Amino acid sequence: MKIEIGQHIIECHVSYGPRTKISIQIEPSGLVTIKAPNGATDEQVARAVRQHGKKILERLQDIANAREAPKTKEYQEQGKFLHLGTYHALNDLIETEHRSEEELRRDLKKFYFASCKRIVLERLPIYQKQLKVKPKSVEIVESHTKWGSCSSDKHLTFNYRLAMAPVEVIDYVIIHELCHLTHMNHDRSFWRRVGSVMPDYKEKESFLARYGQAMTL
Repeated sequence: MKIEIGQHIIECHVSYGPRTKISIQIEPSGLVTIKAPNGATDEQVARAVRQHGKKILERLQDIANAREAPKTKEYQEQGKFLHLGTYHALNDLIETEHRSEEELRRDLKKFYFASCKRIVLERLPIYQKQLKVKPKSVEIVESHTKWGSCSSDKHLTFNYRLAMAPVEVIDYVIIHELCHLTHMNHDRSFWRRVGSVMPDYKEKESFLARYGQAMTL
C-alpha cells in the first residue's frame, strides 16, 4: 500500500488481524509494516500513518543514511544480520562459541542456504497449485545478479540471500519464477499472470530494488 506524506510516498505492508488499534513498525531494513484491525479501511490506515508521518520519514532517512556508508559485517555474537526481514544477533542464528571468523562466515552462509531452501520448499507448493505449473527441479544457489531464475527446461533457482527478505517478498520471487514456466518473457501476459496471484507485486519488486543491497554477507 502506498501512502502520501507531504511530497513523499511511503510504501507500507499492511497486516490485518484481530486487534483493536492500528500500530506502525519500521524494521531496520526500512520495511514499514502497518498492523491494523480486521475491517479497517484504507483511509483509516493512511490517516494513522500520516499522524506519525514526520517520525516515519525521519526514521527512514536515518536508515537510508546508514545504508549509504559501507559497513564491515561484525562477525561477533551481537553482530546484526537480516533474516526474514528483521535483524537478529548472530548468536540467535548460529552457534558462535569457540568459532573463528572464518567458521562463523561459513556457518552463517550455510544457515541462509538451509533457511532459504526450507522456506522455498514450503511456499512453492502453494503457488504451484494456484498457477497449475510444476518445475522439473529447484535449487538454492549463490548469485550476485539474480534473485531467481527459470531455465527453458523448467529448472528453477533461488538466491540463498532471499532468506534475508520478508516472507511475502520471497513469495513474490517464487511466483515470478513459476510464471516463467508458461511465459518465458516479461510480456503483458506474464505480468498479468503474476498480478493474478499477487496484485501488489510491484511493492515487492520495489523492496528488492531499494533494500537488496543490504541483503548481503
